[in-house]
Amino acid sequence: MKKNVLVTTFWSFKDALVQTYTLPYLKIMHRHLPAGSTIYLLTIEQERYQINPEELPQIEADLAKYNIVSVRFSYHSYGIRSLLNWIYIVFRSFFLILFKDVHYIHSFCTTSGMSGYLLSILTGRTYLIDSYEPHAEASVENGDWTWKSFRFRLLFFLERLESKRAKFIISATEGMRKYALEKYNATFEHFYVKPACVDLELFSFKNRKNVALIKEFGYENKIVCVYAGKFGGIYLDKEVFEFFKVADDYWGEKFRLLVLTSHQPKEIEMRCQAVGIDFHKVNVRFVNHAQIPDYMGLADFGVTPVKPIPTKRYCTPVKDGEYWALGLPIVITRDISDDSEIVEKHQIGSVMYHFSQEEYLRNVKEIDYLLQNHTTEELYQKVRKVAEQYRSFEIAEYIYEEIYGK
Repeated sequence: MKKNVLVTTFWSFKDALVQTYTLPYLKIMHRHLPAGSTIYLLTIEQERYQINPEELPQIEADLAKYNIVSVRFSYHSYGIRSLLNWIYIVFRSFFLILFKDVHYIHSFCTTSGMSGYLLSILTGRTYLIDSYEPHAEASVENGDWTWKSFRFRLLFFLERLESKRAKFIISATEGMRKYALEKYNATFEHFYVKPACVDLELFSFKNRKNVALIKEFGYENKIVCVYAGKFGGIYLDKEVFEFFKVADDYWGEKFRLLVLTSHQPKEIEMRCQAVGIDFHKVNVRFVNHAQIPDYMGLADFGVTPVKPIPTKRYCTPVKDGEYWALGLPIVITRDISDDSEIVEKHQIGSVMYHFSQEEYLRNVKEIDYLLQNHTTEELYQKVRKVAEQYRSFEIAEYIYEEIYGK
């Protein structure tokens, strides 16, 4: 018997969090669902990720190969329009569930879980939370909200309700089980751990040191540091550029910085000028996900500058798995998911415990030691094994088979 699924997200279809962190799992889900099952993917479309009309037929054709149907809604920021928009989304989704005979509501993160929770109450359908981690407390720790703010109190209250309602929980770390008990008084019968997995075929040695790109960027005989992501919010800003400056001083003319980001180049140039990095050593690119492996593979090491706030023990940076799959050692802040411990245990990078010139220099020297004492291929083999152990999609295969294959 077919089992149709409504997958709710709080992201736009072209957002990397859908392209790299949602769609690969839906394709796995498709393999384990009974024949004829349909997956309805709900996305909230922001203007900056707008889908051009000429793109839509190809997108829908690609999704149809996996029986995935795109259900897109417009995004509105906080306020009365946002509330009305949310009510409209729930209303439309309610009838979709009824008319399309949806059996499961599969929410990615507790933010989209708000609508998933309400829809499960209204329809009685089985409710799941995937990528389960704290968001309300994380927003306070990041400085975005305050403990007394309405946004925090509302989301924290909803996280508690969602946690107690969900039949299946798929978390990024085992520690989230204890967090949920302490914070939400929630216990789980069906609890799974799935870090941010990576396509090990898409990210591999074939993507290292693309000759054409090396020549284009002038990276011959250079030591290249790559960062893929944003600055600010959950990520360090000033501190990570201070680290880049120490690396620049240490390696001198050999050092190059590659930033793969949606920030404008001028924004990055201003940050570099503030710490004294010559911008001619920096390349800033915004590339689509299909190009990420080749660009990221130009580097000798990567950086994961997530703010080491308490709730980040329960997150799972996607970029770490991508770095590791390419064989890149990384510099990572302390207490980030299980990844900081993994880096230290397997000696595949350096953990940044505090923010000082002395610490940054220690991090740089540990990376330099790895680069000087391994060939590119030797280091690739060392780091790649970690990706295969901790980031393989086989982890997700098992979980989705358990949930949807019976």
